[in-house]
Amino acid sequence: MPTDAVLRELLVRHLETWLPGALHRARRVTVALAYDDGDADSAEAALRVVAEYADRLRGRQLTVLVLAAGTEELPARLGAVEAALPAEATVHLVPGGTARLPVALKAAGATGGPLLSYVDGPADPAVLTAAAGGRPAEVLLATAPGAPARGALADAGFPLATEVELVPADGGPARLLALATGSDKSLEAFKEALWAVDEFAGVRYRDPAGRLLDIALVPEPGPLRRELLAELARSGPRTVTELRRYALTATVYRSADAVRALTGLLGAGEVTRDPEHGRLGGDVVVTGRDARSTP
Repeated sequence: MPTDAVLRELLVRHLETWLPGALHRARRVTVALAYDDGDADSAEAALRVVAEYADRLRGRQLTVLVLAAGTEELPARLGAVEAALPAEATVHLVPGGTARLPVALKAAGATGGPLLSYVDGPADPAVLTAAAGGRPAEVLLATAPGAPARGALADAGFPLATEVELVPADGGPARLLALATGSDKSLEAFKEALWAVDEFAGVRYRDPAGRLLDIALVPEPGPLRRELLAELARSGPRTVTELRRYALTATVYRSADAVRALTGLLGAGEVTRDPEHGRLGGDVVVTGRDARSTP
């Protein structure tokens, strides 16, 4: 399915960003890949990323947990990649699905060190709470649309979360992908990866407001303009810095996209700025049209 390919690409891109920082930060690092019915082939792709960073594993210990059900051929496939890994990287294949993640993480001693979990299954509170035990911890959750992903991730203890639906053009089933983290930087990197996916992958995004968006390096700004206008109507005048963070944390867009959207709104007379001239910097205050008309 096209969604499997996009999910696999996003996992690889995020792991490429996350792993170097985690290895720099700590001597013990854990990556957990847990699947119920999803594309467990992405575990092989993830191990290949680990192999690319073999030179950074010296003096470190990296544990990769792979939890999957009904994939009898997976041990042989992973074994071929595992054979090329340095001794500092240990791979454990755990029979079963995502529900076994809490036990696997505890057995691996994953709490207290950097932990990245990829969970392809339901937003199970026990699973997500266990995945939040890393210091720091991040979760990529791939699940069915309609699942309370962001709320469940917040309840598990993650301060930042974003989600987007992957909608196949061929009419196949959509998937929901959410990232939970405690880092603005990591959230921004995920958003960069989100819009860098192959635009010809046969998938579009559906944002939390239900709008379908084409994948593009420079995404269509119209939906974000409407999001920013709605935020200004709710909250009153906001600085550019505040609106950039709103775009990052509350929409599928990046913080930089907020500046493009604000530039368009200013040109259309939908908002005003104070001061009126100069660079659209972080301390510039933006006011919506509705607020300007209020006595």
